[in-house]
Amino acid sequence: MITITKLFETDIKQIQHIHLNEDQIEFAGTVDEFLNDASDTTHLHVIKSGEEIIGYFKLDLAYARKYDFCPESAVGIRAFVIDKKQQGKGYGKQAVKALFPYVASSYPNYKEIVLTVNCRNKAAYECYRKAGFEDTNEKYLGSPAGPNYIMRGRCY
Repeated sequence: MITITKLFETDIKQIQHIHLNEDQIEFAGTVDEFLNDASDTTHLHVIKSGEEIIGYFKLDLAYARKYDFCPESAVGIRAFVIDKKQQGKGYGKQAVKALFPYVASSYPNYKEIVLTVNCRNKAAYECYRKAGFEDTNEKYLGSPAGPNYIMRGRCY
């Protein structure tokens, strides 16, 4: 079963053993970048299969202040990662589906989740779409990695 929790200090050793394929680092960054990005408005989370941490992501509570395509009632997702050894097992889709009830219960002031996904990252785009995110049919063009689809989903 896939669960989502906030990152705790005791999770850091497991997080450091998560690896991405080289071509995915361009989109999600490294483990060190993830761990160094925590703040009052950037909350770090882990994705677990049972007790094993298999991925992580950031919830960006200030996403609407940074991106005009994000409504005030939405939280942003950044650096959503599943360990490369765990990819292809359906964990990504399960974790994305788990985001909606998790955000609804843990961050009740937010009604939507917004994210961008690189137009070259077809697997991630399909994962988000199949798990409940909708393509807004708009593009974000400010990423150094190239154009991104803008996607959003309603919390429930």
